[in-house]
Amino acid sequence: MRILIVEDDAAIVGSLTDLLRREGYETRHASRQDDAVALLGAEGFDLALVDVALAQGNGFAVCAAAKGVDPAPAVIFLTASDDEYSTVAGLDMGADDYIAKPFRARELLSRIRCALRRAQGPASGPLRLGDVEIDPSAAVVRKAGREVALTALEYRLLLLFAHSGGRLVTREHVRNAIWDSAGEYVGDNTLNVYVKRLRDKIEDDPSDPKLVLTVRGLGYKAGVAAEA
Repeated sequence: MRILIVEDDAAIVGSLTDLLRREGYETRHASRQDDAVALLGAEGFDLALVDVALAQGNGFAVCAAAKGVDPAPAVIFLTASDDEYSTVAGLDMGADDYIAKPFRARELLSRIRCALRRAQGPASGPLRLGDVEIDPSAAVVRKAGREVALTALEYRLLLLFAHSGGRLVTREHVRNAIWDSAGEYVGDNTLNVYVKRLRDKIEDDPSDPKLVLTVRGLGYKAGVAAEA
């Protein structure tokens, strides 16, 4: 997933870049309206984090440019906490969400995930991870043609790995992704249990996993790249 950060405060750019890259997102940065519009026209992005007040230009023009791209990225405005006008104006012109400064990292990540899910819309076809087939439209999972019963949290984990395309998914990213559905903070030991339960259901030999691989000290990788 590629995120464009449109922000002219170097400290905020640095913290956002570090946070998002730790979560596995690829980021680009623009501090000026013109530069942001040029990047949107030249490169594909899944989401844009846009500061409303820029030293050169403004975030509204960037949002308009983003929504004119096909496919259009999701847009989340970064606004001053007391700037009600900017918030309303941004939503009225098509922004997907806004978050007030100063923002909390976990809340921002949750807002980003929600905006990306809405922007992606319903899946157009099944996903595959080895001999495991996932039908997102019906929330049905089959292994070698036989239906596999997963809990809601196990299903969410499986989708996360299937969508990763074989890229590293950090433990922090996995914890944050399933925290919403788990209803409480997910620690390392709890995450290990959830992954083990998923492996017990989808792996031929859970003691020697081939579909969900552990990258020691970092996170997980899908052993067989997902196919659309």
